[in-house]
Amino acid sequence: MPADATSKSQVKKSSKVKTASKKQSKKVTKKIARSAARCDSNYSGCVPVASDVDCKPGSGNGPAYLSVAVKVLKNDIYRLDADHDGRGCE
Repeated sequence: MPADATSKSQVKKSSKVKTASKKQSKKVTKKIARSAARCDSNYSGCVPVASDVDCKPGSGNGPAYLSVAVKVLKNDIYRLDADHDGRGCE
């Protein structure tokens, strides 16, 4: 196989990889945007919008769990702030 043919083949493979990476990047960006849209505005950070959110580990039954502390900005609709100090899941 001539050297030109080998380098052309490598260029084709390289461009396919770049195209796949761009598609994956766009997919991840869209997923992040969808996730951000599903964050409850009553809390700092991202507390998912769900029928119930509990602190992990804990005795709650979910279906969603948090493993990080959050600040309560408005209403503590998921009752994450047990001691009413403005911080939940601490």
